[in-house]
Amino acid sequence: MTQDHFREIYAHRAADYDLLVQREDTDGNLLPALRAAGLSDGMRIVEFGAGTGRVTRLMQPRAKQIVAFDQSHHMVEQAVPTLDASKVVCATAVNNAIPVRAGWADASVAGWSFGHATGWYPDHWRDEIGSALAEMRRVTRPGGTLIILETLGTGSTSPAPPNTALAAYYDWIEVDHGFVRQAIRTDYLFTDSQESDYLIRFFFGDELADRAAQNGWVRLPECTGIWSRTN
Repeated sequence: MTQDHFREIYAHRAADYDLLVQREDTDGNLLPALRAAGLSDGMRIVEFGAGTGRVTRLMQPRAKQIVAFDQSHHMVEQAVPTLDASKVVCATAVNNAIPVRAGWADASVAGWSFGHATGWYPDHWRDEIGSALAEMRRVTRPGGTLIILETLGTGSTSPAPPNTALAAYYDWIEVDHGFVRQAIRTDYLFTDSQESDYLIRFFFGDELADRAAQNGWVRLPECTGIWSRTN
């Protein structure tokens, strides 16, 4: 899919996107993986690229406070009514300019956000992601935890970067920035074949939707990478 396709979704189709991500991680593997990566009870968390708040909702019961940001006002509007206002503030901001004071967070989490820069800025994605990583480090206290979530393949049961640009990005954050990777399954489970076809086609495109239909997939396999390091 083109990056314009994803820009359109994030700008105008938050409700469909939120329905899709509600079907993700049917086995509940993501929260244990986040805790293994360093999240613990009572933390103050900054979230980068929060989207419609799926990961926010997962983290909020055990967090002390979360400030969650996304560059799309449309996505933030979808997220806010689903979040616990006593614990979570959700607002619009870009990844390299987060309005949080230095060292406020015990942990920073970026879910399926930074990797878009490899498509949006193919000639200088390292600069774009590098400035976002610098912002993660700035808002997180020394000794705190930095966590990045990215795709390791949708429609596949074996974790691997789905394209060469993401492979280069993953290698870069491991080799140059000291992040350590774990891989988990975060399969989607749809209510029926009609919903499966609609949501896969809407977000991932016709090729994967056709393959899912041919295989009769109501459960769509997906692999996710969790990269973490101490600040």
